[in-house]
Amino acid sequence: MEPETIETELASAIDTAQKFLPDWAVALIAYATAALIALLLFRVLFTALNRAVADRDLFWRSLVARGAQPMRLILLIAALGFANGLAPASAAVTSAITHILLVALILCLAWIAYTALYIWTTIHLRRFKLDAEDNLLARKHVTQTRILMRVAKVMIVILAVAAALMTFPAVRQYGVSLLAAGGAAGIVVGLALQPVLKNLFAGIQLALTQPIRIDDALIVEGEWGNVEEITSTYVVIRIWDWRRLVVPLSYFIEQPFQNWTRESADLIGTVMIYLDHTADVAAIRAKAEEITRADPLWDGKVFALQVTDFRERVMEVRILASARNGPRTFDLRCHIREELVAWIQAKMPLALPRTRADLSPAEAAFLGASSGEAAPSEARSGEMPST
Repeated sequence: MEPETIETELASAIDTAQKFLPDWAVALIAYATAALIALLLFRVLFTALNRAVADRDLFWRSLVARGAQPMRLILLIAALGFANGLAPASAAVTSAITHILLVALILCLAWIAYTALYIWTTIHLRRFKLDAEDNLLARKHVTQTRILMRVAKVMIVILAVAAALMTFPAVRQYGVSLLAAGGAAGIVVGLALQPVLKNLFAGIQLALTQPIRIDDALIVEGEWGNVEEITSTYVVIRIWDWRRLVVPLSYFIEQPFQNWTRESADLIGTVMIYLDHTADVAAIRAKAEEITRADPLWDGKVFALQVTDFRERVMEVRILASARNGPRTFDLRCHIREELVAWIQAKMPLALPRTRADLSPAEAAFLGASSGEAAPSEARSGEMPST
């Protein structure tokens, strides 16, 4: 049957019912019948769509599953709107129901837009694993997608609420009067919302330029940690001892900070050792290289041992070794330091820092006598034996 024929038949049925029932009862029956038909139609359409997307990819299956509630609401709105045009209700009631259905339709469309965006984002991020060894690409996509998703969510809510409010004549007239009054009210509102807008625009800038990403290793306010979450207003950093540092988004646009994983997670670790001037640097370099090469944390890229300073009591030896990320680099430094110091203590104890003093022959003889030993014959004025 054509829509015009259906509408004519329904109008005839309503006219007949009005002969036996009051208008308000007929209107309620019309609305209830329309809602029941909409629910039955939803059941039929939902079953058909499930069968249609059974062999399609995950996006379409998720869209049908998560879109079930919005689709049911749209069918109810359409059916009630159709019944509202036929029900024998007063003009005020008909106008109020029409307005309510219009607001519900606007909010339902916003719901559908957010659902589709959420499904696409979830499926898009399934391709990237943050727990991978080299997760630079994953961190880029996850950070950008999550920030833009939050911004899009805020924009959808703002547009939906604004569109719904503009359906009310009083609010629409108030908005027109505000625009006509000039920009004074806008300036006041802008100043009041400055922190919110500042962080919102900072979030958009972070998503585009990406100075930080999810799981980046940062040093912020003297604390080392990984970016755990980026919201529309702040960033949560998981510090190495499991504390959480919460920082406003605008901080990363205005303040300097260290990002250890900006381009790659590879880092060079530094081990500083202080030795006696008589230490055999070549032997220590060979042993340090042996320890580094045997450690599975080393990535095989960088190793160096150099004497970087020579002081009056010790010489400073610096060891450089690289690893795939910050935590592995820290553990590698600890392993090198522990094993090298143990080897020096066992094989080269005289290479450890010592304190020297100038002793005259009389002082050397006195110290030897007080300790029950003969004074060393080679102890002469000007020499510096160990004490």
